Amino acid sequence: MSEERKLVCIACPIGCNMTVTLEEGKVINVEGNTCKRGEAYAIAECTHPTRILTTTMRVRNGKNPLVSVKSDKPLPKESLFDCMKAINKVVLEAPMKVGDIAIKDIVEGVNIVLTRDADKTN
Repeated sequence: MSEERKLVCIACPIGCNMTVTLEEGKVINVEGNTCKRGEAYAIAECTHPTRILTTTMRVRNGKNPLVSVKSDKPLPKESLFDCMKAINKVVLEAPMKVGDIAIKDIVEGVNIVLTRDADKTN
């Protein structure tokens, strides 16, 4: 028995409306894409979806109580909640700079990095 999923492609600015047909969890057809990137996106989204995680982390002795962070690579969508639980347990110590690793290898070789400086209070 086949299943159909409707997707809007985010691989390029065109935003193609695609229909993906799956059988037993495998992609057997992709329609509506105008480029190969769209087909690759549809297959990945239906078989192993990933996301960049963006959030904030608490900071001790910082000018601000929070600092923005993100994953340095996409991580499996199913691990987002577990990653957030791990992130919420950590309090960073100021000072730290953009690009510093807040949590190394949170999942499958993905690091959580600062996207803003965490300056120390004066």
